[in-house]
Amino acid sequence: MEEDYEISTLPNNPIMAQIKAHKEKKTKKSRAKACLFAAVSSTIFTRIMSLKSAKAIWDYLKSEYEGDERIKGMQALNLISEFELQRMKDSETIKDYSDRLLSIANKVRLLRSEFTDSRIVQKILVTVPERYEATITTVENTKDLSKISLAELLNALQAP
Repeated sequence: MEEDYEISTLPNNPIMAQIKAHKEKKTKKSRAKACLFAAVSSTIFTRIMSLKSAKAIWDYLKSEYEGDERIKGMQALNLISEFELQRMKDSETIKDYSDRLLSIANKVRLLRSEFTDSRIVQKILVTVPERYEATITTVENTKDLSKISLAELLNALQAP
């Protein structure tokens, strides 16, 4: 007498393993799409909602927002120009000013352009108001300004 087995009850069934792997892959793809949909604004969502795969959505977003090398180069130049024009306001704190400079520097870095902390240090040293002159002189006498870290400089300038 031949026994009837359901496919799913057979041990180590390769068909069931394939079905399970297919379901897991499909679930991962659906999760990836859901994450991408959740990460964009409603305006962008309406542009990508008809795309079939997470890869298609990712490729669309990448081409739309990354830009080509020439555009990224121009954006970096504009940001560097903006950085160079920055001056500390008399009413501004060192923290606010350094945060503003770091924000611009990080945008440049995101465009894969080199931007060192030493450049920010130099910028701060030459653009802070006169009230910081005594502190800068003290730092200059105790440290090598060409090797001082941004954190060290900011700590010295923020000290009471």
